[in-house]
Amino acid sequence: MTVFILRRVLQAILVLFITSLVVFLGVYAIGDPLEILLPADASMAERAQVAASLHLDDPLPLQYLNFITSALQGDFGRSFVYNRPALDVIFERLPATLELVTTSLILSLILGIPLGLIAGVKPGSVTDESIMTGSILGFSLPNFWQGMMLIMIFAVWLGWLPSTGRGQTGDILGIRTSYATWDGFIHLLLPATNLALAQIALVIRLTRTGVQETMPLDFVKYARARGISERRILFVHVLKTILIPIVTVLGIEFGSLIAFAVVTETIFAWPGVGKLIIDSINMLDRPIVVAYILVIVAMFIVINLIVDVLYSLLDPRIRSRAS
Repeated sequence: MTVFILRRVLQAILVLFITSLVVFLGVYAIGDPLEILLPADASMAERAQVAASLHLDDPLPLQYLNFITSALQGDFGRSFVYNRPALDVIFERLPATLELVTTSLILSLILGIPLGLIAGVKPGSVTDESIMTGSILGFSLPNFWQGMMLIMIFAVWLGWLPSTGRGQTGDILGIRTSYATWDGFIHLLLPATNLALAQIALVIRLTRTGVQETMPLDFVKYARARGISERRILFVHVLKTILIPIVTVLGIEFGSLIAFAVVTETIFAWPGVGKLIIDSINMLDRPIVVAYILVIVAMFIVINLIVDVLYSLLDPRIRSRAS
């Protein structure tokens, strides 16, 4: 397992280097930030001064060399717009996005697994058809439309939940979070639900398929022959078996949700990194864009490594092969 982890870390370093090169060349070859940062009547001297202060007048290879040298020291440059270190700006917004994504995944597990189990043990029933129809709607309806409908129903018509903003936050074990206050929690519910709908549908379908494939297997028949109750067979033996693909998919989806939560954050005015990256692209804030992509890639790599470790814990055969 140690050799496996070390090999994955070396692969991660190579992936980060290639990503940094491709993203840097792609981002820095597009547009001129001076057109946005300076007024239209700026003189050539002013343009040259700002370009020199931002190192935009250096050759592109030299800019990349300076960038990668600073990045190895934890410095991804200063934001053109905020005039602050790019990582500071990203990490300031990242907790709100992580909070939103984590809550949506918790909701998808709490709702998706029980509904998938019910549908899986009663295939072809009215209950099964109803649950699967709901999962199809969760996949099919556009995310932005679902968000607007949630606002319309629960914020406008019923008036139960606030529609925008993060709400008041508090400290739990030194971490600033919406869970610490009731106002923050109710502000979190609608955007987290919007982000979770497609994931709930995905977990339902994975769980249902896993149950239907596992129930006819010999170890389930043997458990029945030993007199073990159906409830214990389902929630202990079968559920443990089908958790492996669910963990895999949710691990990958966690990174995807961080990267693509921009629609939900925009609709609900959630102050996360999704809104930040859209604003930075519009303003050609290159350090923010490059740092954001590298941070997301690094998170993908770490999440995939955690998923592999969880694999080994859930399935001893994988652990034995890795060793």
